[in-house]
Amino acid sequence: MQLDLNLLAALDALLEEGSVQAAADRTHVTAPAMSRSLGRIRRTTGDQILVRTGRTMTPTPYAIAVREQVHELLQQVQGVLAPSRELDLATLDRTFTLRWHDSLVAVAGPKLLAAVGQAPGVRLRFIAESSGDTPGLRRGEVDLEANANHTPAADIHTELVVSDIHHVVAVRQDHPLTKHKALTAAQYAAAEHLTVSRRGHLANSIDDVLAQRGLTRRVVASAATEAAAFAFIRTTDLLVTVPELTATTAAKDLDLALLPLPLETPPAAVYLSWHQRYDTDRAHTWLRNLARTALQSASKKRAAQAPVRVGWAASGGQSPFG
Repeated sequence: MQLDLNLLAALDALLEEGSVQAAADRTHVTAPAMSRSLGRIRRTTGDQILVRTGRTMTPTPYAIAVREQVHELLQQVQGVLAPSRELDLATLDRTFTLRWHDSLVAVAGPKLLAAVGQAPGVRLRFIAESSGDTPGLRRGEVDLEANANHTPAADIHTELVVSDIHHVVAVRQDHPLTKHKALTAAQYAAAEHLTVSRRGHLANSIDDVLAQRGLTRRVVASAATEAAAFAFIRTTDLLVTVPELTATTAAKDLDLALLPLPLETPPAAVYLSWHQRYDTDRAHTWLRNLARTALQSASKKRAAQAPVRVGWAASGGQSPFG
């Protein structure tokens, strides 16, 4: 059976008004057109819907029984086909899944969660990045990603939210290298290193820069997250090179020292990525704006802070946040 949604609107008007003419006026059609719709409704339902009693029309028992259901159905259809252009945060009930690099969750997650608090029905699911590329955005399993990856896919929209992120060298406070006035490239290369890589990579762009200087470093291990890497270096002489944006707070909390990276390398960046299906979704747009603000605020806060170590000189280092 082919259904005409116009009949649903006509039926709702007829049941509310109890008159063909009044229903026609309400729906902005002519009385003959509404009369034809009533005829089609009668043929479809097998019920008279409205019957004449003197000079008025009276709904049938069937019509009385389905009146509220018809009205609710029409409202639901209108909500689907013409969604509200206003976002009501007080009634918004939604769970967002965010796949962010763990260090970005640490520096911007609390601010984002606090901002989302204005919508009590909203929940955030921060999930870990996988060891390989996954189609979570395309499948609808992930609502928003935040990392250093610029996704070239046509159906994935990517926005640069933070740029010019320099890298620093994190060590324990009493590390021998903290005794030097300035860390040199040779001293940096001679030390033992730890990398941060969710894929387990033991080398990255830092090694390419060192090779251009005729230097190599010894990487003894990789850690999947910055938190794990910081746990390693607190009790060893290992070095780990990490983004300044995410390292400063952890360094203070864990009593670590941050040294300037003695290499000239391009800075890194942070991107937000989402599937195009959410471009005009009001709730998703609201979340993206809050996420952008949280990440940018973390960057500005770090820029305004004093360096952890004297002799600071941000020289940069590119790393894809693990």
